[in-house]
Amino acid sequence: MTAAAASAGMRRWSRDRLGRAAMFLAGGGLMALGQAPWGLWPVTLAVLVALFWQGLGPQRLWPAFRQGWVLGLGYFLVSLHWIVEPFLVDLPRHGWMAPFALVLMTGGLALFWGAAFAAARWLAPRGSAAAALVLTLTLAEVLRSFVFTGFPWALIGHVWIDTGAGQAAALVGAHGLTLMTLAVAAVTGRALRRRAWLILPLPGLALAALWLWLAPGPPAAPDPDAPVIRIVQPNVPQAEKWSYETLFDHIRLTIDLSRPDPSGPRPAIVLWPETAIPWLLDEAPDLFETAIDATGGVPLILGVQRREGSRFFNSLALIGADAQVEAVYDKVHLVPFGEFVPFGEVMARFGIHGLAASEGGGFTRGADASGTLMSLPGIGPALPLICYEGIFAPIVNRAAGRPRVLLLVTNDAWFGNLSGPYQHLVQGRLRAIEQGVPMVRAANTGISAMIDGRGRVLADLPLNTHGAIDTALPPVLPPTIYARWGDLPVGAVLFLLGLWALSARWRARP
Repeated sequence: MTAAAASAGMRRWSRDRLGRAAMFLAGGGLMALGQAPWGLWPVTLAVLVALFWQGLGPQRLWPAFRQGWVLGLGYFLVSLHWIVEPFLVDLPRHGWMAPFALVLMTGGLALFWGAAFAAARWLAPRGSAAAALVLTLTLAEVLRSFVFTGFPWALIGHVWIDTGAGQAAALVGAHGLTLMTLAVAAVTGRALRRRAWLILPLPGLALAALWLWLAPGPPAAPDPDAPVIRIVQPNVPQAEKWSYETLFDHIRLTIDLSRPDPSGPRPAIVLWPETAIPWLLDEAPDLFETAIDATGGVPLILGVQRREGSRFFNSLALIGADAQVEAVYDKVHLVPFGEFVPFGEVMARFGIHGLAASEGGGFTRGADASGTLMSLPGIGPALPLICYEGIFAPIVNRAAGRPRVLLLVTNDAWFGNLSGPYQHLVQGRLRAIEQGVPMVRAANTGISAMIDGRGRVLADLPLNTHGAIDTALPPVLPPTIYARWGDLPVGAVLFLLGLWALSARWRARP
């Protein structure tokens, strides 16, 4: 072979590899359109069907890893592009970090998908690896929900939350939805590949049957005796939240929005969002007296920061009718690099202070009391959740008893105006479906909402508006299968699939 021919061959190989990478990057981006706020789940399913139709090919582990990583990179770049928004709040100071945060976050999460593709190729070195990829990609989504404190955001199964099929979360949870999605795509894709026309419609028919069987009807009329909750949404821009020039105006607005409607029913509770006031809990007794006077003696729940010595906590407090603090919940699952610096305690031992939460440079994790219920007057037991905690199904599932309501306060001003707040909302809806328990959600800039036990939004305040709504608390449903068993059934299925895959690999050894 001449040097010219070899060079031409190398150029063709490079073009083919770049073209394939571009195809997978675009395919991952299209897959993400099934997530909120777009909700184009047929696009997600079509991309997955095409993936299983073409298979992994006769590839070695590294090319398979690269293929999965590029697909995941495209997926997370689109679904998590809002991750740059917190760095844009103080643009001169933090704006330069936004592209680095996006690349590191999406590239890091894509590693899980790359590992899933390589593992599927290892389990099926000579076959299509379709069944193995269903197993490994589901496991990758499970692992990224736990590793490094976890980030179960934009899971593949989340594309069904707005559909009747999303009600299957009451049976199998979010990871079960992911397994279901991949299984439907795999059977369809391989049936197309093999032209098995009799098998081809079966996955779609099964999905449609599940959809029709589980789809909820219209919500029932509100119970006139149900407790009413007043949800306050002050809509304070993040750039103004700690500004001395505007904070008193925002506090006055929040208090005014807390006044009950004289023509409506008396609320049982008034709910403010996360970090609703710019003062620490022990510095605000006069404010609580003013607020309780405005509510007419109705108890108040708000997100607030508090301090114990040099430690700071992101907390939720119940203020009683006498303006006294009756109960406090400290956030347990903190946001890495947002609310604390990982390994900060270790760094402090080497003289690097001011980073660890115990040094006052971040929040301290609350005592391991996630799942502890808070008794609300006129309502009953509630499970308190602060912002990020609402995306973790295990936190909700290990509640110490059956709550009457899931109580979530958040400040989604950090998430911008595009996809972040909507994705956070649908994950709250998913938690309600999984448990069969209504959720009341107060968000600083929106979207505040009352969600019933089937995940339907009964009342809401739109994004970037200030206001308040009085809404009756819907009934709690009987405990769901997921509430009883959690992820154990899906874990058992994945374990059996893993045994089958390992035995198939053993049998395929030369």
